[in-house]
Amino acid sequence: MAMKRRRTMLMLMVLGHLASALEVPLDLPQPPTITHQSPKDYIIDPRESIVIHCEAKGKPHPSFSWTRNGSHFDVDEHPNFQMKSQSGTLVVDISRERAETFEGQYQCTARNKHGTALSNNIVVRQPRSPLWSKEKIKPIIIQEGVSLVLPCRPPAGFPPPIVFWMDNNFQRLPQSKRVSQSLNGDLFFSNVLRQDSRDDYICYARFPRTQTIQQKQPISVKVLNLDAINDTVDAINNTMAAFYNDTDLFSEDPVDERRPTFLTPSVPSSSKMVLRGQVLEMECIAEGLPTPDITWAKVGGDLPATRTSFLHHHKTLRIANVSEADAGEYQCTARNKHGSVGHTIGVTVKAAPYWISGAPRNLVMAPGENGVLTCRASGTPKPDIQWAINGMAIENSPKDPSRKVEDDTIIFSQVQTGSSAVYQCNISNQYGYLLANAFVNVLSEPPRVLTPANKVYQVIRNQPALLDCTSFGSPIPKITWFKDSRSGTLDAETHTTHDNGTLEIGVAQPKHGGKYTCVARNSLGIYENHVHLEVKEPTRILKQPEYRVVQRGRSVVFECKVKHDSSLVPTMTWLKDHSELPDDDRFLVDSDSLTISDVTESDAGVYTCIMNTTLDQDSASAELTVVEVTPTPSVVYERPEPPTDLELTDQEKRSVQLTWIPGDEHNSPIQKFVIQYEDTLHHHRGHWHNLTEVPGTKTTAHLKLSPYVHYTFRVLALNSMGVSRPSFPSKMYKTEAAAPDDNPTDVHGFGTEHDNLVISWKPLTGLQANGPGLHYRVMWRQKVMDSDWTAVTVANNSKFVVSTTPTFAPYEIKVQAENDYGAAPEPAIAHGYSGEDLPVAAPESVQAYVLNSSLAEVHWEPVPHKLIRGYLKGYKVYYWRDGSLHKHHPHHAEKQILTFSGNHSHGKLPGLHPFSLYSFNVRVFNGKGEGPPSATQQFETPEGVPGIPSSLTVTNTNLDSLSLEWQPPHELNGVLTGYTLKYQPVNSSNEWGPEEELALAANESSVTLLDLKFSTRYKFYLNAKTHKGAGPAVTMEAVTITDEAVASRQVDIATQGWFIGLMCAIALLILILLIICFIQRNKGGKYPVKEKEDAHTDPEFQPMKDEDCTFGEYSDNDDHKPLKGSRTPSSGTVKRDNSDDSLVDYGEGGDGQFNEDGSFIGEYSGKSGSRDTAEGHESSEAPSPINIINSLNSFV
Repeated sequence: MAMKRRRTMLMLMVLGHLASALEVPLDLPQPPTITHQSPKDYIIDPRESIVIHCEAKGKPHPSFSWTRNGSHFDVDEHPNFQMKSQSGTLVVDISRERAETFEGQYQCTARNKHGTALSNNIVVRQPRSPLWSKEKIKPIIIQEGVSLVLPCRPPAGFPPPIVFWMDNNFQRLPQSKRVSQSLNGDLFFSNVLRQDSRDDYICYARFPRTQTIQQKQPISVKVLNLDAINDTVDAINNTMAAFYNDTDLFSEDPVDERRPTFLTPSVPSSSKMVLRGQVLEMECIAEGLPTPDITWAKVGGDLPATRTSFLHHHKTLRIANVSEADAGEYQCTARNKHGSVGHTIGVTVKAAPYWISGAPRNLVMAPGENGVLTCRASGTPKPDIQWAINGMAIENSPKDPSRKVEDDTIIFSQVQTGSSAVYQCNISNQYGYLLANAFVNVLSEPPRVLTPANKVYQVIRNQPALLDCTSFGSPIPKITWFKDSRSGTLDAETHTTHDNGTLEIGVAQPKHGGKYTCVARNSLGIYENHVHLEVKEPTRILKQPEYRVVQRGRSVVFECKVKHDSSLVPTMTWLKDHSELPDDDRFLVDSDSLTISDVTESDAGVYTCIMNTTLDQDSASAELTVVEVTPTPSVVYERPEPPTDLELTDQEKRSVQLTWIPGDEHNSPIQKFVIQYEDTLHHHRGHWHNLTEVPGTKTTAHLKLSPYVHYTFRVLALNSMGVSRPSFPSKMYKTEAAAPDDNPTDVHGFGTEHDNLVISWKPLTGLQANGPGLHYRVMWRQKVMDSDWTAVTVANNSKFVVSTTPTFAPYEIKVQAENDYGAAPEPAIAHGYSGEDLPVAAPESVQAYVLNSSLAEVHWEPVPHKLIRGYLKGYKVYYWRDGSLHKHHPHHAEKQILTFSGNHSHGKLPGLHPFSLYSFNVRVFNGKGEGPPSATQQFETPEGVPGIPSSLTVTNTNLDSLSLEWQPPHELNGVLTGYTLKYQPVNSSNEWGPEEELALAANESSVTLLDLKFSTRYKFYLNAKTHKGAGPAVTMEAVTITDEAVASRQVDIATQGWFIGLMCAIALLILILLIICFIQRNKGGKYPVKEKEDAHTDPEFQPMKDEDCTFGEYSDNDDHKPLKGSRTPSSGTVKRDNSDDSLVDYGEGGDGQFNEDGSFIGEYSGKSGSRDTAEGHESSEAPSPINIINSLNSFV
């Protein structure tokens, strides 16, 4: 911030140098230039002489003359007029004649042999404050609820008076949306209430130029309800009754609530004309019950937010600095619960002439050069442009072939010596005029440098440096800078040469010190000038004062050791609580320390050392705390006895000598005596005040007294144990009254409303009054040129309210005490401001600089002080997130506010969301509130690293594999480019195994990890990535399953209903096939013993049981013959061999086998136990019927 202020100051200095570079040195021939003149409208102050300014410069020095009302005015023939020497300023003595004698239109002419310059037409007028016309105002009796208008009609004066309504006690009458003052001064009541009854409605007219205030006769208003009105009418005489009946102010019926109607304007539509740049004020005042609310709108447009304000409780619309865009129709609407009414005001904006690109500037040319003189202005209606040369219309002047006039431009080509002149440009329309002088000076002049030779510039290291090379020549010289010698060129990165020749070094370093040469050259010559730059070391406090705690009566030392440039003379200053040190010998200031001896409680506070040099300063502060001394425990102390035998001697008007005898100290020396007094004239008895203190070694005191006091004295003794009882009082001593010695203190000026100034002060005490009849003379004036003091007398109060003041205007204030015996000395001037109002402008040039994905810096141009209309408190930045740059992201509109106190021009917005669109605006605020917002701007934050994935879960855990599923982060903070998955095993000792890393695409949300170790704990880390980098990782742990878990899962399949049903279907199919095989075999006669087969069924081939879908019970016969093609071990189970006909070889389940009862069991699973579980859950495939038949052949 400080760097930006320095940069701004630097640019202002450069621009100032540029403007001065256009000036022609006064030792060279040049036409006159008006340097100072009075304003176009001059209002006479009857108490002072008239002073009409007209100052000009030129070579030779110009002579002056005047015209009055268009005719030559000979100053010498008028004894009341006097022209100042070497000046055209007129001083008019108006003490011998009436002021109106000197009214008229004056114009000053300044001429020399090279040309003639003219001033504006200065219209001199006398202010007028005519008396109020005498009138008899009859009392008003009115029914409650109806509307009322109290006319003011102040006398027409010049300038127009300021109108306000007050009561007999000079208190301003309260106003509200029900009761308000109109622009013409009338007091409007939308509806009257009983409390509006009073006898002192007084309209005042203040004429500021004549410093007079006039008042109208008081108006009496009595508001009655219906019953009171009937009683009143019965009581008054016939004449007055007839008058009240004629006024038709009330009727026999009570007033009902009603819809609004306008009191002013009284027609449906009206029109208003206003000039550009002036203030537009429109008012609408309505009556109705309940009181209507007034709203304003512009038809087909918006009100200009930064220039619009509402006065008189929204009844007046005020638009400041009117422009052509404000023309159009405005509508005011009055509304209450019963309806509404509207009024349309057509506004036309006209414009007196105004400059578009500034007034024409003086033109200096060398012979043979070309140039252009431009006088570009606008206005409504379009103004006329008239050129004159040396005060004569250009069309009547001698022809000049080098000059060509084209409307608002004069083109010069190949000018020659002798063509110098002053050109006047007069632009006018019916609403005003602009008159500008610009000379054309034809010179042949070699270059010269106006900056003093060998000038020394001093600057602190790391601060900017500006080296001047102010030059003049015709033609305009070109400036070149060198360092140390003509061959030493300057580094363009650190050195900048401005158009006016100034050399800027942005950050001065010791190496930049030395001799610089400025060379100015044109076609007529060359000129050199030397300046010197010294770069000094900054002043720094090396050892700062430290916080100290010291016992009362001891000494304390604050050190403040400083390092500074040896060539600069330092000055050490010490402050206590930001004020000067007390004037006390106990305070000793050394070159690098402050010593305080015999410390007392009053010495506690904050001490600041300030080291100043001619170029910079540094400061540091520390606090001092004072504590009591701890007494020796073995010593017994007591409070002293009270003093005795008080006696008054050497009695004077304002002093007296008091003596006493001390009491017993009780082993503790008396430290001091406190003298108190009682004033029975101004206070009740028993009210004692401290007057003074003296050391405990004294028994007498010379007392300084105040006038007009009845004194009675007493004395108290103080030691380390406390205060004694008071002594017996002395005899009473009465002092004589006198004028006040002191004026009130703490005089302040501030505003509570936008149009008032509250002057407050700390009143004098009775002791300070010095006499009876104490009152205060309150004086104020606006802090502007030639402003006069206004004074009022106030008694029994400590504040006064000045009404109808401009908003936040500086004032000078004085409060002087007076009594019946005279006035206090001339009071000091205090300064204050009238009331604040809301700022009317928003910061401009608002822009944002994105520093990173979560931080942006907002810059703005500070609002001009005059538009803040109050004490600048700071700036507020309103900002909100419009949404993520992802199109699918929802909209967010929660506004946030950052406040930057003071006169800031930028601030940082932290905690932003990356990859987002933000909107913001900036507002200035003062003690009244916030101003309008700036235009809403937007900025985008870049991508950042994404947030943590919102979830990570493990699914399908198997022996050597598992699956992971996740959800993207809630905060993407950019465009996801992928995921990184890291995992590593963890053994039972919590030792980490090797880490594996897997890169995944951004559109993936799951992955299956293979070839993991069974029954092993793994830790997984998953993070998302954008172009900015990887975000934080989400972690979790999971364990692969054991063999028992797999077996348990396979056995569990056999308990499922679908599996049991499948097995039953297969068994039924086998049974059918067996039957078919038996039939085929019987037909073929393959069995050797046919009869035995017919006699009983082969026990090896039992039918299947329907209820459990198993083979029938098997038991060996007597011969224990094994089945053909089968093997039967001693255990009774059928073991698998290498035969290709085994059912086990055709099943996809576990090992097939026979139980001891010969029933076949087998697991028909959809997958082999040796397969990886990650290959999915597939349906079990039924055994092929052909395979089953082949297997059954082994049984037969």
